[in-house]
Amino acid sequence: QEKLVQSGGGSVEAGGSLRLSCAASGFTGSKYCMGWFRQAPGKEREGVALIHSTGETTYVDSVKGRFTISKDNAKYTLYLQMNSLKPEDTGMYYCAAALETLVGGCDEYNVWGQGTRVTVSS
Repeated sequence: QEKLVQSGGGSVEAGGSLRLSCAASGFTGSKYCMGWFRQAPGKEREGVALIHSTGETTYVDSVKGRFTISKDNAKYTLYLQMNSLKPEDTGMYYCAAALETLVGGCDEYNVWGQGTRVTVSS
């Protein structure tokens, strides 16, 4: 059974950095898109960063140039390096996995990590 276990996060002052990790297990055979999502208090969940099986990445505009999504296939681990953090980056962060479609898109994200809190103070 596929499982994602997150670590990292915490509290930091604006301008600081944090790294989130997401260890995957039980994934076999198929290709997957992996993503990071966040939900700020009182707001809907939004996609932050995505990485395809090819290594191609996509970011939401608000984090471009500050966040980096990466993966270590040998360790089955996904990362999100967050630099120059802002108070508006505060929220619960989730990693998630979706099957990659034959045309390179991502199916529904149906495997989720447990979430980790990121708090950025001004």
